[in-house]
Amino acid sequence: MRFFLSLLAIVILVWTLFPVYHMILLSLTPTNDLFQPGLYISHPTLRNYVYTMGQDNPFVRYFWTQLSTSLIVSVWTMLVVAAVAALGSFAMARMKFRFRRYVSGLTLFTYVIPSSFLSIPFFKMMADYDLIDTKLALVLAMVTFASPYALWVLSDYARSLPPEIEEAGAIDGAGTLATFFHLYLPLIVPPLIAIGTYAFLYAWNEYLYALLLLTGEHNIPLPVAMSNFLTTDNAPWNLLMAVSTVYSIPPVILYYTFKRYLVGGLVSGAVSGT
Repeated sequence: MRFFLSLLAIVILVWTLFPVYHMILLSLTPTNDLFQPGLYISHPTLRNYVYTMGQDNPFVRYFWTQLSTSLIVSVWTMLVVAAVAALGSFAMARMKFRFRRYVSGLTLFTYVIPSSFLSIPFFKMMADYDLIDTKLALVLAMVTFASPYALWVLSDYARSLPPEIEEAGAIDGAGTLATFFHLYLPLIVPPLIAIGTYAFLYAWNEYLYALLLLTGEHNIPLPVAMSNFLTTDNAPWNLLMAVSTVYSIPPVILYYTFKRYLVGGLVSGAVSGT
């Protein structure tokens, strides 16, 4: 049984990593060899990466600007979602107020609603406030759809903390804010880092709302810019794969930097709520 499970794991791993290998392979392929089938290339080249970094092709003339847009939106989403989740989880799990259980239930209910279902109303709302083609509009969209899950995970984790936290704060004369910053916040650092990482990756991979809310070519994030490669009959697939490879590096670095927090933090929140 162990042999078959190991074999199955290897098959799944190969199946998962093959698209990544194919992406890197195409990014190193010269244009003349682009449509020659095979699992390896005879004359690998870094020219596509040189074009990308130097913006020496019409498809990548705004590469660094578009990459910075993705980075700015993702970082702000991460910070705001972490703040909302920390404050909201403290209120819903550690404070007593009327209709607290209903508020928690409604928060989870908003997570169930598909984000695509609200795309047109959200676009209309941003247009009414003259926020179309601004990074703020995309940040607001990402925070809206990433916060419910973050609140759910952190709230369940907060409920597993002992009630002596508030008692210790009361003995020391600490108010609500002091209890939050000095006692509660240090205890939720692992799941908070996990939530921040989740929010960053959520915004980094977003396409639909980025396409709807950002229109200027100099202002769109890279996922939308990469789709523009496919608007021509002679799409430069090798250049597209080079851009995709570069774009995949930041989330990989972020994931492996906070891997133990990401896995442990999200699991701890989910398990404590069961």
